[in-house]
Amino acid sequence: MTALNDQPMTTHLTDEEIFRAHEGGKLGVDVTASLADPRALSIAYTPGVARVSRAIADDASLAAKYTWAHRLVAVVSDGTAVLGLGDIGASASLPVMEGKAALFKTFGGLDSIPLVLDTTDVDEIVETLVRLRPSFGAVNLEDVAAPRCFELEQRLIEALDVPVMHDDQHGTAVVVLAALRGANTVLDKDVRNQRVVISGAGAAGVACAKILLAAGIGEVTVVDSRGIVHAGREGLNPVKEELAAVTNGSGLRGGIAEALRGADVFVGVSSSKVEEELIASMSGDSIVFALSNPDPEVHPDVAGRHAAVVATGRSDFPNQINNVLAFPGIFRGALDAGAKRITEGMKLAAADAIAAVASDDLAVDRIVPSALDPRVGPEVAAAVALAARQDGVA
Repeated sequence: MTALNDQPMTTHLTDEEIFRAHEGGKLGVDVTASLADPRALSIAYTPGVARVSRAIADDASLAAKYTWAHRLVAVVSDGTAVLGLGDIGASASLPVMEGKAALFKTFGGLDSIPLVLDTTDVDEIVETLVRLRPSFGAVNLEDVAAPRCFELEQRLIEALDVPVMHDDQHGTAVVVLAALRGANTVLDKDVRNQRVVISGAGAAGVACAKILLAAGIGEVTVVDSRGIVHAGREGLNPVKEELAAVTNGSGLRGGIAEALRGADVFVGVSSSKVEEELIASMSGDSIVFALSNPDPEVHPDVAGRHAAVVATGRSDFPNQINNVLAFPGIFRGALDAGAKRITEGMKLAAADAIAAVASDDLAVDRIVPSALDPRVGPEVAAAVALAARQDGVA
């Protein structure tokens, strides 16, 4: 683990410094071609640029070599599920998308552009991105509310010939799996013998359940606001019906109390609070990931009285489950390989790579690398690119 992981936790942030840092936005455009003299200007723009445009008109594949589009990620949101803020609309979501673009550049070396759309209609969003397709090489969906986000992601995967990923789903799931691998290594536990309880059946909860099952977890129980998601429960939407068919192998009924009794792992991806006595009812050497931000489902100090390993989504406690460990490397690897989509194998490879970076210095308070660890992005990208070739999508 690098020294970056030992930096002081985030201190109190003042409104003055926050708003000053955001003034004018957080992004700009760097010019990569020289414009220093008339000859350089003629090469970069008119008349020289016309030759390049004609060549692309004759052979569209040349756009990948002579424009930035094939390396440009569109960070797309409708502002309906932003951070812990909820449905705040397109304009208010733009500072978050600018931040996401800054993370892509810093941790993945990729250019990206935020696109916030003033519509929540799936058809309109798909049509907009299909029409904009010549301008970008990948789509990172961000902060789109469930269950609409599932349909939107699938529709875009089908409509576009570039990698598409909803980070709130899959970025979270990848890092959760990596963190669980780290925790189990520290505790010498086998995922095949564990029962995981996921609180929340939204975007992150559904994706976490799917990737944990794909990774061979013993059993997954999902709990939503109405209780345990199980086959035959009335009022399930199609996404939850699919989830019910592959989870809750023990046939549990009830709510979070019944689900947590004797469970090995808790993954919180909702705003629902969990009382201390419920954490205490879990199995010995339990693992608690309370990931709701800014307020975890259970305070880490409280969870630590009973659990052997505790993680949150916050930077001011150990074991931060941060999506920045995943998405820059996933998209970088996909684009490096020329992948047309992001497969389950590529996501599993990303989780393995994150866990591998952390493996040289694991401890109960260091189950994942620091979000600032410079090794993570390149290692994830290399693993994802290899998986893309193995899965036949490169």
